[in-house]
Amino acid sequence: MSHELLQAWEETLRHRGGDRAVVQSWDRKSCTFRELDGRAASWMAAHTPPEGLVGATVVFSAPNGLDWFAIFLGLLRAGATLVPLDAAEPRGAQRIAADALRAAFWWDGARLVPLPRPRRYREPVCLVKLTSGTNGSPRPLAFTAAQLLADARQVTATMGIRPGDLNYALIPLGHSYGLGNLAIPLIAKGVAMVCGETPLPHAIAGDFRQWRPTVFPCVPAVWRALADAQVEPASLQSLRLPISAGAPLPPEVAREFVARFGLRLRNFYGSSETGGISFDRSGGATLAGGVGRALRGVTITRLRGGRIRVCSAAVFTRANRGIRGRLGCWTPPDRVAVDARGELVLAGRRGAMVKIAGRRVSLTEVELRLRKLAGVREAWVQVGPGPNAMLGAALAADRTAAEIRAELLPTTAAWKIPKRWIVLPALPLTARGKVDTRALYARLFA
Repeated sequence: MSHELLQAWEETLRHRGGDRAVVQSWDRKSCTFRELDGRAASWMAAHTPPEGLVGATVVFSAPNGLDWFAIFLGLLRAGATLVPLDAAEPRGAQRIAADALRAAFWWDGARLVPLPRPRRYREPVCLVKLTSGTNGSPRPLAFTAAQLLADARQVTATMGIRPGDLNYALIPLGHSYGLGNLAIPLIAKGVAMVCGETPLPHAIAGDFRQWRPTVFPCVPAVWRALADAQVEPASLQSLRLPISAGAPLPPEVAREFVARFGLRLRNFYGSSETGGISFDRSGGATLAGGVGRALRGVTITRLRGGRIRVCSAAVFTRANRGIRGRLGCWTPPDRVAVDARGELVLAGRRGAMVKIAGRRVSLTEVELRLRKLAGVREAWVQVGPGPNAMLGAALAADRTAAEIRAELLPTTAAWKIPKRWIVLPALPLTARGKVDTRALYARLFA
């Protein structure tokens, strides 16, 4: 039940109430843990409807910062079931998601909007994550407070993150990665954070010089941008733990980062269903393309076909209840290999297969082939709409599409060579620093 998370928050208030909890880098506003609790109480008093919110499912979004925590903690204290969304999503898309979930309320940025035909979760659900479903509709994953706490505990214990650390927050707090590495560690462990405004390298460097954060969980596109940018290495001297997750990190980016800043990036692998799965404790596996070993408290079992089963107290359990007592188990769609040192290596997604001219093509295989070519920094491959599927590729490269295609022709089957190409200096990023696949898809197949 959510009271377990509130109990953890009360413990944090007792031990760190007067310490600074959250800083907004863009306007220098900040709050102590106790002041943050006061903001949550004020939000709850101003927006809780007369009938209350106990058991009500509430969909909300806000940018990383003080308001996000005020809403999150306010809803938690009101007894609601929380559904955090990415603030970068258009309001219309958020409302559609709220209706699909049959939520009781949707926070439109100013008020709680009551919605028709609300449903309530029968179980002691604290938070619902929405992930992309196979049919395009959002898929809800319901978690208890105990599962959220278990994920944060496994992450912080494995990574050695302590209350004295200062997180740098660019990834959205409401995403699974942000919840397990940023939001819940602040609430339950007292790990403070600085919220950055933009993933631009010089803005990040300026924030590091100003606030001196020690832990930075982020995505590969941002690490590549930092490695390539003309940023003074001394700017990041406070950073002791740079973490990469959310997408595969090319080993050459990890090597460039070491050469530039003298720091080893640490790959972190997880999913919405499981929370954290594995982590590279030394940074050595990341240099070779690996994603480390299982987190403390996580058991990984290898299955046929390169799949794995992940079991821990943090795993989404709606379809797995009863397995290993209180532990949940999940089989991610990724194919995973194990190298000679026992480190996990991602080998592509099981479902990333399409048919081109009647032949099966692995999008992951094509992407990996393109990334190995000289002058190609990043690659994203997708198939276009319609009955006559056409393979398209967007590249961050220093070469032309014609040059790349000519190099592929002698050694690559024709149906595995993209027909549509976009070559850019860098792939576009979303507000949370991930590759903007929507924009690339629109440009490739407009």
